[in-house]
Amino acid sequence: MGVMDKSDLLKELRIDRGVEPPRSRRPWWIALGVLGAVALGVGAWLALAGAAAVPVRTAPAQPLTASAGSASVLDATGYVTARRSATVSAQITGTLTEVLIEEGERVTAGQVLARLDDTAQKAALAQAQAQWHAAQALLVQYQAQLEQATRDWKRADEMVARKLVSQQAVEQARTQVEALTAQVAAQRRQIELAEAAVRAAQVQLDYCTVRAPFSGVVIAKAAQVGEIVSPFSAGGGFTRTGVGTIVDMDSLEVEVDVNEAYINRVVPGHPVESVLNAYPDWKIPSHVIAIIPTADRSKATVKVRIGLDVKDPRIVPDMGVRVSFLEDAKPAAPSAPRGVLVPAAAVRRDGDHDVVFVLKDHRAERRAVTLGGTVGELREVRAGVSAGERVIVEAPDTLKDGARVEEKS
Repeated sequence: MGVMDKSDLLKELRIDRGVEPPRSRRPWWIALGVLGAVALGVGAWLALAGAAAVPVRTAPAQPLTASAGSASVLDATGYVTARRSATVSAQITGTLTEVLIEEGERVTAGQVLARLDDTAQKAALAQAQAQWHAAQALLVQYQAQLEQATRDWKRADEMVARKLVSQQAVEQARTQVEALTAQVAAQRRQIELAEAAVRAAQVQLDYCTVRAPFSGVVIAKAAQVGEIVSPFSAGGGFTRTGVGTIVDMDSLEVEVDVNEAYINRVVPGHPVESVLNAYPDWKIPSHVIAIIPTADRSKATVKVRIGLDVKDPRIVPDMGVRVSFLEDAKPAAPSAPRGVLVPAAAVRRDGDHDVVFVLKDHRAERRAVTLGGTVGELREVRAGVSAGERVIVEAPDTLKDGARVEEKS
């Protein structure tokens, strides 16, 4: 019994090489965990990417210049005016056969704008030229008669010494020469008169062509083909007094009315900042041209002319303008750029830091900034934002760094 028990125990302790051990399930759990984490990451990314963009308003960071850093001593309003503007008309009364301009078209000095019916003027010119040619032909006839009379007088003068002709014949020959000489001189004056008539007829013909007096832009077309134009005003209302109006855009300036109580703050030559009502974010560098030495008694104002230092197609006559008269810029020692100007509403306080949000690739990028002084509704940023970058104005309190944003139109 004891022997059998031992043999059975040995059989149980023997290792069976033909039976495979059971496989461990741990690698499958690890793989499933990794896949779950990846799925959660992808879901979070998709949720973030699919989040609605926050609508925001932006403004460009403006470089800080000497004029931008100057304080305004006086504000006024006015309008853009043109120093050179003309309503072009014909110098004679006539019927339009061509009108070669349209509103908004740029023209050069001497360019043909319109033509009148010139039938009568061409006929008058042809008549004057015929009279001129006739006067020239008559002069040739008188010169030939003078030459013949001169030869007759010389022969008679030679023959009188030989007693072949009388002294009276010689005197008659000389008188004939003198009369023909005067007639030739008179005919030359007639030719000059005929030439003047030709020039006058040519001027009248040229009046049938209306030309631009200077280079500019056509802002109004006042007549059409078939209408009668005249330099004189017609009471009946059927006659046009102009073909079109031209404005020299290089002569645009601003006229403002300044209260006479503050006119002592305006000095010719001092810097000015002009802002068009149509483009409130565009500050145009300008300067005072002159103070017109007369006051408006009814409004108690004095008119001031402002010159625009920038020429731009966006500036057109009669636009409303807000003008800020600046302090005279003081020369500063050469230094690194002072920074940029951004709207004050773009700056917020975050803990111990001043920050702004910059629009970057359709996302809000948080920037810590170093602030300077205040210029009107703008704030000086000395570090953290570059000129030309667009900052988010009045950013919502919930806006976070990296959030998707959409610029309002």
